[in-house]
Amino acid sequence: MERIAFFDTKPYDREHFDKLNRSFDIHYFEDKLSPETAALADGCRAVCAFVNDCLDSRVIEELVKRGVKLLLMRCAGYNNIDLKYASGKLTILRVPAYSPYAVAEHAMALILLLNRKIHKSYLRTRDYNFSINGLTGFDLHGKTAGVIGTGKIGQVFIDICKGFGMSVLAYDPFPNEKAAAEKGFEYTDKDRLFSESDIISLHCPLTKNTRYIIDEDSLRKMKSTAYIVNTSRGKLIDSEALLRALREKRIAAAGLDVYEEETDVFYEDRSGDIIDDETLSLLISMPNVIITSHQAFLTEEALNAIAQVTLSNAEEFFSGTEKFTNEVVYGM
Repeated sequence: MERIAFFDTKPYDREHFDKLNRSFDIHYFEDKLSPETAALADGCRAVCAFVNDCLDSRVIEELVKRGVKLLLMRCAGYNNIDLKYASGKLTILRVPAYSPYAVAEHAMALILLLNRKIHKSYLRTRDYNFSINGLTGFDLHGKTAGVIGTGKIGQVFIDICKGFGMSVLAYDPFPNEKAAAEKGFEYTDKDRLFSESDIISLHCPLTKNTRYIIDEDSLRKMKSTAYIVNTSRGKLIDSEALLRALREKRIAAAGLDVYEEETDVFYEDRSGDIIDDETLSLLISMPNVIITSHQAFLTEEALNAIAQVTLSNAEEFFSGTEKFTNEVVYGM
């Protein structure tokens, strides 16, 4: 059996991979992949990594030195990989889609929690405080959702918004006009989306063109009543600019499942620690911000799909085929 070293693994990873694995000798490590932990892959021709593992040139060099040929990403994103350095050294296979419903539904959950103040109501009633003062929200019906990115997740989110009776403006450098006609949304430019949307939800990958797509300039174009939701990648938003806009009441609220400096915090129990990241601490402290720990993907269906596709990717690689269904290639 081929050995695979799994990094940054949690109990739910083991549960779903062990349930489906029939072909590989999997070694699970709770440690994140880094230059210091790469040695744990000794004796393995494949490693499996996740969104917050370090896959820079130093790590790739260490893995290749130890005979690793295959990098399995049990996620869709790969912005944490130095693809240029990895080119010609490692085959990189990912899970391009697992459950668009999981992520899109979580985005709407953040909106509903923020808008209807469910998080505040929950804490009040646990103290037998049944006052509803300060819990006023607004009808989503008739409002405008601005959706950045209209891939599978973005389209599912649009369907949800339409189900609430919202109109939808969308921005995507590669518009899907057929989907727009079928689902009844309108493509527009970023400026109009920022200025007219009541809710702005991010569903795009992190690239050099989308990094800080929400910055000081775009925030100043938004309504003072606008909500921002990010379930994609943390660096789509300039966190310091977002914090300033919230403190100056230039936007109304934010729901974040990701954060640009999340690597050493998210997925870990830091309840006994003092968090050094002042921006994150201030965002968490704000009553109009909800932060979840990169959990939008976390449903039974998604976890099962991640395990299934990852194992299938490994089987495809070790079968000797020369073309791979889910390969990530430098420059793609």
